Amino acid sequence: MKLLLVEDDFDLAGALSRSLVARGFEVLCCADGKEALAAARRTAFDVITLDLSLPGLDGLEVLRRLRDGGSTTPVLALTARAAVTDRVAGLEAGADDYLAKPFDLDELVARLRALTRRVGRDGQLRCGALYREPGSGVFYNDALPLELSQRESELLRLLMSRVDRVVSKEELRTQVFANTDEQVQADAVEVVVHRLRKKLVGTNAEIVTLRGVGYLLCDADSMAAYKTDKAEKSEKSEKGGVAR
Repeated sequence: MKLLLVEDDFDLAGALSRSLVARGFEVLCCADGKEALAAARRTAFDVITLDLSLPGLDGLEVLRRLRDGGSTTPVLALTARAAVTDRVAGLEAGADDYLAKPFDLDELVARLRALTRRVGRDGQLRCGALYREPGSGVFYNDALPLELSQRESELLRLLMSRVDRVVSKEELRTQVFANTDEQVQADAVEVVVHRLRKKLVGTNAEIVTLRGVGYLLCDADSMAAYKTDKAEKSEKSEKGGVAR
């Protein structure tokens, strides 16, 4: 996996680079915004980690120029800025995800792999055998196009833009039914999700319902990990109950 690591802290960049190379990444490091922008335009990377506080050219401006130039490479913003306004600014400038410093290396790697699973270098949203062609907006199961209604497509697009992350039911309701004057029933999102689940059979992608929280889209590997984690937590809870 080709990674562009943009970080002006020399020691941090060196430590991250060594750790990521040991985990199978091919890493190119840049220490300022202008150098990073040139590298991103010159080479096709699978993912970019971008510090937002950079000399030469601010990280937000690097993002804007990349997106204005048509780049669809997934970008994970890394920054010490923890304020919500800074996080929103990075996402609005074109970042696909956000991680505040200090962070755990395992979380960074997990975020990077999740990004490359859901956003290909060509800008396609992906999950398992399911992907969305950015130009036409058509969803495919491998080479077979899926027949989806407008609302099914919009809901699936939202879930695919955040693979392995929960999207609240309220956000889905607001987005999917935003341009309608009709009365939206309380169970409208559940109805669309129910129809989508039938159409996703065979795609290796699954919509998971988290009661009282929302929905997430994940592939078979993530689903297996989720079930294992859930089972382990349940087992610990039962043992704790016996101990009491």
